[in-house]
Amino acid sequence: MKKVYIYDTTLRDGAQSEGISFSVKDKIRIAKKLDELSVDFIEGGWPGSNPKDDEFFMEAARSLKLKNSKLVAFGSTRRANTAPADDIVMKGLLKAQTKYLTIFGKSWDFHAKQILRTTLKENLNMIEDSVKYLSKKGRHVFFDAEHFFDGYANNPKYAFETLKAAANGGAEVLILCDTNGGGITSRIFEVVEEVRKKIKVPLGIHVHNDADMAVANSVAAVQAGCIQVQGTFNGYGERCGNANLVSILPALKFKLGMDCLSEFAFKELTESAIYIAEISNVRQQDNQPYVGESAFAHKAGVHVNAILKNSKSYEHIDPLVVGNKRRMLISELSGKSSIIDKADEFGLGIDKSSTEANKILSAVQDLEKEGYQFELAEASLVLLMKKAAGLFKKQFEMEDFRVIVEKRQNGPIVSEATLKLKIGDEFRHTVSLGDGPVHALDKALRKSLVEFFPALKEMHLSDFRVRVLDEKSGTAAKVRVLIQSQDKTDSWWTVGVSGNIIEACWLALKDSVEYKFMKKEEKRNK
Repeated sequence: MKKVYIYDTTLRDGAQSEGISFSVKDKIRIAKKLDELSVDFIEGGWPGSNPKDDEFFMEAARSLKLKNSKLVAFGSTRRANTAPADDIVMKGLLKAQTKYLTIFGKSWDFHAKQILRTTLKENLNMIEDSVKYLSKKGRHVFFDAEHFFDGYANNPKYAFETLKAAANGGAEVLILCDTNGGGITSRIFEVVEEVRKKIKVPLGIHVHNDADMAVANSVAAVQAGCIQVQGTFNGYGERCGNANLVSILPALKFKLGMDCLSEFAFKELTESAIYIAEISNVRQQDNQPYVGESAFAHKAGVHVNAILKNSKSYEHIDPLVVGNKRRMLISELSGKSSIIDKADEFGLGIDKSSTEANKILSAVQDLEKEGYQFELAEASLVLLMKKAAGLFKKQFEMEDFRVIVEKRQNGPIVSEATLKLKIGDEFRHTVSLGDGPVHALDKALRKSLVEFFPALKEMHLSDFRVRVLDEKSGTAAKVRVLIQSQDKTDSWWTVGVSGNIIEACWLALKDSVEYKFMKKEEKRNK
């Protein structure tokens, strides 16, 4: 089994992604998570380039105790016409106190002449001198051949000379970089194969995603002979991002049978991707392969029917091996198989031949015509199912409500909700003020019910989303409101749709409270 070494550069290349700014604590937390996964190398940043990276390496030396991974400091070759011992980059790399260093140098003659403004010969000297100097200081040195594939296309002889210079200096791995991210997979494979035949030093691959081929290019490079693959978690990085390790890793392990991470680590892959997304303050993409919430979600009735018979029919891999889970979605595309499977998941026990299954399917299809979606709002879906099956116990009924929003000339906006509920044989008429109309309505609902249902005290709203369903209709358009609620042990989503945003909010709020009552009732009956 071929061993492939995983080199993560989320903390440096990933930090160059638009909208991402890691604190030192963030970088420490991510490094610990990567260490738990046993990623081979973690590139921590470029010491000397900014105060934050300097602080990170100081903190890492003091408190970061990695058990499985090796921390790497990143930098460039020495400057032109400067001795390595006098070069500020060399000093910064050594000051980082890491045993492993990665330095990049120009392998494209265009860059050497036009960007560095130096001679091709001096560029080769810069590479060899820098690697040799750092190696003699007792460091393990990797060499990133920046723009290698563009350089190889323009002047293959010179591009290869840059690799030889790094090898002569003592580089332990030569990383071929598609820095502009425009490489085509077949060409990446061919070039790696050609280089592999000419040089004995192990090769690595580092590609960007500007042509949306970074994962394919990385996997192809490994197939062609690279033993180290570089990338970032979730594909973070400058412009269109770097190669996404979250997709590369399972491809290497489960498609090609290569040794990269343990099966135990793979079961933490989904959680780790979400964890790093949260720290990065980036919304995790639902359709991200392997780890996205939709990666193993099945909506069409034909698909669901087949999946229930044999998961291989519409899944290329078992979701459990990467820590994800299968989801059966209910929509207007669903068939009875979807309904029955979802009912079983909710513990309703509806038979496929029963009239309840037809009622549920018909209700879902009718509501989705109106703009409802139950893929996220499963709490509203389970209530719908229970109502169709005659298993729902109504706890309250709304008689009427009124919401007033008032703006005084020199004062704040005031929202007031008046709500009349029927609870059993009693009527409750309550008024509440709130920060906004939804907040006021929520407070009025709770105020009416809490005496009868004290469990409401442990529940609160945690998220709120509004989607205009028909933008062409302007202010007359229907809106879909999604509300997330949570208590001490659980969280759930509910949905409401209306041409009036307040009514849509009310429908979602009502479902949210009814779902809480249902949970409490089920717990009491167990």
